[in-house]
Order: sequence, then structure tokens, then C-alpha cells
Amino acid sequence: MTNADPTIVVGLNAVILAVTEEEPRILTVRPDGDPEAEALPFGPLDPLRDRTLELGLRGWVREQTGLELGYVEQLYTFGDRHRDPHEREGGPRMLSIGYLTLVREGKTAAGRWRAWYEYFPWEDWREGRPPILDAIAAALGRWADAGDAGLHQGRRERVDIGFGLGGAPWDADRVLDRYELLYEAGLVGEARRDAQARGAAAPPAPERQLGRPMCFDHRRIVATAVSRLRGKIKYRPVVFELLPPAFTLFQLQRVVEALAGRRLHKQNFRRLVEKGGLVEGTGRLAGATGGRPAELFAFRRDVLRERPTPGVGLPSLPLD
Repeated sequence: MTNADPTIVVGLNAVILAVTEEEPRILTVRPDGDPEAEALPFGPLDPLRDRTLELGLRGWVREQTGLELGYVEQLYTFGDRHRDPHEREGGPRMLSIGYLTLVREGKTAAGRWRAWYEYFPWEDWREGRPPILDAIAAALGRWADAGDAGLHQGRRERVDIGFGLGGAPWDADRVLDRYELLYEAGLVGEARRDAQARGAAAPPAPERQLGRPMCFDHRRIVATAVSRLRGKIKYRPVVFELLPPAFTLFQLQRVVEALAGRRLHKQNFRRLVEKGGLVEGTGRLAGATGGRPAELFAFRRDVLRERPTPGVGLPSLPLD
């Protein structure tokens, strides 16, 4: 292989997401049978068989896991050099097109479901400010103040804005920005692994592991998906893809909270959902709920014709 005649392989990565028992979970696999490695489900694009990229994705997910995908959205193309370690050994350049898919969790022929907050524990504010943020703030503060003095102000500003420090508010949608900062500062396992693969000196490990690492750049792909989904639930009714056809308003709120990573004011949430015409009553009551029977609702699909941005309007909801 020469620079004049490069070999490029195109693959499709899937962030397959479900919300089960109030936890957002993604499907992960073990590449090459490695018991310690975790990766996103991956399949190659077959240029002869696959008429479109999405049909190719749906096909290999069905074959490998038995899952029938519903909602599918293309995220981004990931193609940095040496993102696949085999490229350093003369293997082909690997381009991966990432997809976000929303399903209801079920048994699969391959892989296991894991809570996405295992990979991003600093993103879950449902029980208050995560304690791990204290260690992150200290480590990023040392990184911001190290090296060339000309970098200090810019680094400090990025850290404050990304992690809600120095008077800046916490922006839940900046999931990817926060992961990229941790990677740049050498504070996640993938950064140290990639530095060693390049033959560079690996940065010192932080005092505690900052989330569960993944193979290749797959945690970056997941961060991209989480950022996209947190932003999208505000103006698109994608949350209903994760719910059964009939649900209570409490179930709906808990799924939104699981994705947003924070608790929401119950009455404000319900008024907003009902005022927005997002749901309609079914005339039926839920089964055992541990209290007064709750009415079952369904997504009102006519809202898709009535206005262009029928989301849950999350920014206006205060913390509970």
C-alpha cells in the first residue's frame, strides 16, 4: 500500500440506545473475543449489496443481534488517522459512519446492555452534582495552568464553560465538548492508550478512573450521540421512540430525566407536555402503580403536522 494508492474501508457504527428502569443503556460488544474490551456494534458497508447506508446498518444489526431498528439517525463520519490500531501495522484506513438508533431493550443474540452513565458519570445530575466533578475540576485546573503561559487563559475558559465552573452555568448538551477536554488533557484511558500507540509519553493517570473506557474512539461516538439526543428531545418527539405505545406521564417524565441527566418539576413538566399537545389519553388506567391508578397516554402523532418543533421544551423546566 502506498500513499498514491490508499486503501479505505467504510464501516457503520451503531449507538443502540434504550431506557430501561430509568437508566439510558447502550448495547456493547466484545471485539475479537477480548474479555476486557468494549466497543459499539460495528458492521462493514457492503458496496454491492447495500443500496443505502441505512439499509446496510439495519441489515447487519438484524443479522448480528436480532434487533429490528426503528428510529435511526446518522451522526457523523469518524475518520481520524490511526483510529483503528491495525492501520499502524499497514492495515487500511478505517472510516466509520456513526448512527444513533432508539429501541426498547430486549434480548439480543450478541452484546450486552450497559448504562451510558458508566462511561460518563459526570453527566448524571439526577441526585445532585456528581462528586466526581470535584476530581475533574482539580485535574483540569492543573492542566489549564500547565505549559505555555499563553495557553492558560484559553484553556481555563474552555474548562469553565464546559464543566460549569467559575460562574459559568452547566450546559447538559455539551457532552462531547466535555469528553474532548478530558481527552486533550490526558485524563481518560483512551488518551493514554493512544499516546502510547503513537510512541509518545503517556500522561500520568488521574487519581481515579474517569468513566469506563472503550475501544478505538467509540466513547467519542457515544458522546456525540448523547449530545445530539439531549439537544433533540427539546424540539423533536424522539423520546416516544423509547416508550411503549401506552404509558403514564410519570413514565414519560422519568425517561426524559434519564436522558437529560436531571430531575424535573413534576407539575411544570405535565403542564408543558399537555399544553404542547404531545399526548392524548387512552381512557385506560395503568395496572399496579403502588398508589392511585394512573391514566395511560399515547403519543399524539397529529402534532407532527401541526408544528415544526414538537419537543418537550426542556430548557424552560426548572430543577425539582
